[in-house]
Amino acid sequence: MRYAAAISGTEKPVFAGIVYGVMAGALWGVIFLVPRVLSMFSATELMVGRYVAYGIVSLVFLLPVARRVLPRLDRRDWFTLFWLSVAGNLIYYFMLAIAVQRVGVAATSLVIGMLPVLVTLAGSTDHNAVPLRRLALPLAAIVLGVLCNGADVLTARLPADYAQSTGARLLGLGAAVAALLSWSAYAIGNARFLMRRSDMSSHDWSLLMGVTTGALALLTGVLVLGPSAASHHVARPWGWFTLAMFAIAIGASMVGTGLWNAATRRLPLTLGGQMIIFETIFALFYGFCYDARLPRPLELAAIFLLLGGVAGSSWAHAARHAPEHPG
Repeated sequence: MRYAAAISGTEKPVFAGIVYGVMAGALWGVIFLVPRVLSMFSATELMVGRYVAYGIVSLVFLLPVARRVLPRLDRRDWFTLFWLSVAGNLIYYFMLAIAVQRVGVAATSLVIGMLPVLVTLAGSTDHNAVPLRRLALPLAAIVLGVLCNGADVLTARLPADYAQSTGARLLGLGAAVAALLSWSAYAIGNARFLMRRSDMSSHDWSLLMGVTTGALALLTGVLVLGPSAASHHVARPWGWFTLAMFAIAIGASMVGTGLWNAATRRLPLTLGGQMIIFETIFALFYGFCYDARLPRPLELAAIFLLLGGVAGSSWAHAARHAPEHPG
């Protein structure tokens, strides 16, 4: 009852924001599984394929409203679109695919589970943010969970198609950290843009982001993949590749980003950062189902610590926003 009262007393519909964040996480979790299923394709091919498909789908939906949306963008908006597309889409998924193909879905998603820590630290001075001293224990649990994950990667016996040497495993973990940093930059920059441009709808901004990312991905494909395409004769399942790229373009990139933008507008930055952990939770679920196995002990410890950290942070936010006289 107290939690419900806390939600009803907020200035913004926090409960709706949490629901949108969870739904976005369920869709985004799929993107961790794709590099595992399509392991015969390189990280560059997966990145280009995903975002070219995303750009095509976004362009179809943007064209009917382009005359209304495009004139409202200034030079600063275009620059924001460019760097968010590069950091939050191209670099992020390229590094994520490298990490998944070297150390697996679970390890990669748990490293990226550190994102709430970075976003919370960045938003700690924002208006209405919860004081960091009240988040110290939940954030410590999240950090400890990621440390458990790192220990598991370096000590566990991984399947033959993953990295086997310590150096190769560290490279995979390093790629996951790079994905974490690029995602953090995107989450913080995107949230602050939407707060600054309250006149821009989340849907329109998602479409603009999709078209911009698609154009950059197409250029990357031409420059990087074009010269080697003619000499690559290995038969690969291009039909499944195309189907998967458009599936995640519509589900994860378009619908998921729209849900995330809707969540961002309803949550303070610190709480919004915690919601990203649901991407990790769903990625773990999908990965374990695909590999048909249960978590190893250190993985299980990491999962419980991450979940506990998010639950503690959410409770701190509910208490922070509770009215003094709920009745």
